[in-house]
Order: sequence, then structure tokens, then C-alpha cells
Amino acid sequence: MTTTLVFGHKSPDTDSTGSPLIWAWYLSHTGTPAEARLLGEPNTEARFVAERWGFDLPPVIEDVEAGQPVWIVDTNNPAELPPSINAADIRGIVDHHKLTGGIETKTPIDITVRPLACTATILFDLMGAEASHMPEGIKGLILSCILSDTLEFRSPTTTPMDRGLAEQLAGELGVDIPSFAAEMFAAKSDVSSFSEAELLRMDSKEYAVGGTELRVSVLETTAPKMVLDRKDALMAAMPGVAAEDGAHEVLLFVVDILNEEATLLVPNERVKAIAEASFGVTVTGDSVVLPGVMSRKKQIIPVLKA
Repeated sequence: MTTTLVFGHKSPDTDSTGSPLIWAWYLSHTGTPAEARLLGEPNTEARFVAERWGFDLPPVIEDVEAGQPVWIVDTNNPAELPPSINAADIRGIVDHHKLTGGIETKTPIDITVRPLACTATILFDLMGAEASHMPEGIKGLILSCILSDTLEFRSPTTTPMDRGLAEQLAGELGVDIPSFAAEMFAAKSDVSSFSEAELLRMDSKEYAVGGTELRVSVLETTAPKMVLDRKDALMAAMPGVAAEDGAHEVLLFVVDILNEEATLLVPNERVKAIAEASFGVTVTGDSVVLPGVMSRKKQIIPVLKA
């Protein structure tokens, strides 16, 4: 039997690193040999989480072969998937983002898209009774994915189901949520070894609004000064990253997890116009603070206007 590959989106965060491992375990456990893959190098938090729960990082792939059986988790956007994704044998999609369109399949498939904060929460629910067989490491991955995607329940995307499952798993694992989340966020906040271009692409999505192609990047941190001290260099790198990625602009939101606000860098007049039209603010310098903005999915992407 051909091994099924499970992967999430490019620029993998904790959910797009953990969820392939979680679902590959479940598929293999229920009789379908499966292995996780990544579509890029994961961020520092995802690396910490994998090591914490005893997993090697999955291999990184650039593309998939025609006919390769695959499951897609944590995205349904072809722009975030391998170039040949429509030639693969897509067996299913599990996601918590808006429907994008553009994926084609040769036969009917299983698709589950739910308005929850975390893909791993959905995966747990889909396991049904088989979830009782999860080893400790898989439980730890699910807990970590939820804490990451909800920013320890601070994000407005958090649902009672996400929180309840995280608290249940933390109890079973003997994990103190505030302490463990602090460790995760500290790992995420250490960006000293990354170049400006790498930071701009680390957690980013492609998005078009009003004919303007955007790379919408988010850096979630408990140490925003570490990023904002590099503001000039980050803004200087934006035109090159945009040109290489086929975008008109890069929008970088530095999310302060503890103060529950985001700082948007404003390198030029077009980004200034986007910021003012989208968030109802007046921009007077090269950045603007957006109180309460924590979620790209719920508070940034839906309101963007060019």
C-alpha cells in the first residue's frame, strides 16, 4: 500500500507542523500507512514543540508526484500548497480557514472545515473513539497546537471546544498551561537568528484585495521590542521580498501577546492607505498600534481594504 503523505501550508507554524504528525498517526493507527511532511522550515515555536513531545521534524518537500495519496490539513488554499497539488490523489482536507477555491480532485473526498481556532481540535473530534488510543506525544502536540493558535486563549478565534480540549489534555498530561504556554511563546519570540526576509516570510499568507497582491505576515511574540528594534531593516527588506514573491506589498503585523495588540509597520503611502482604510486609524509615522488585534484570520484578513 502506498504511503499517504499528510501536510499543511507553506511557512509552517505549530498547527501546520503538529497537525500532519497527529493525522499521520491516526491514519496509520487505523490501517492507512501515512507520514507527515512539511512545506518549508517551521518556526522556532514549532521546533520547540516537536522536540518537547519527542518528535523529529518531518522532511520538507517542494512538490508532490502525480497520483501520490495525500491529506491536506490546516489550509485549503492552492497558493499555500505544492505546485502539483491538483495532480495528486487528494484523499481529504481538514481545515479551519475560509474556503479559497482552486483545488481539484479526481473523485469525491472527505472535507471538514469548521470555525474552530485550531485544526488539531478538529482532528481530535474526527478521531472519535480512536482518540482514546493516542500516545502522550500526540496529546502533547494537540495541546500545543491549540495553545499556539489561540495564543493561550487570548485570541478571539478561541471557542469553548478548543479551550475545553486543551484543559482536558493538560490535565491528562500533568501540564500547567500558563507555564507551558510561556515556554512556547519564549521559543517563538527568539528571532535573533533569522534574517529580515526570513522574518517577513516566517508566518505569512498571500492575499489579494482590490487588485493589490499582499503578503500578510504576522509575528506573534512576548518580546515585541526584539522585532521592532529591527523596524528599519525589516521595512528596507519589504520591496525585495514582495518582488520575489509576486506581491505588491508586505504587511507585517507584530502581535504583542501579553498586551494584546498589534503594531503594523508602515513603509510607504500605499500601506498607509491600506492601514487607514482597513482599521479606521490615522497613521502619522512608520508604524501604527492596533489595540486588541490578535488574529490574522478573524481581525486582519476580513477587514483589509486597498
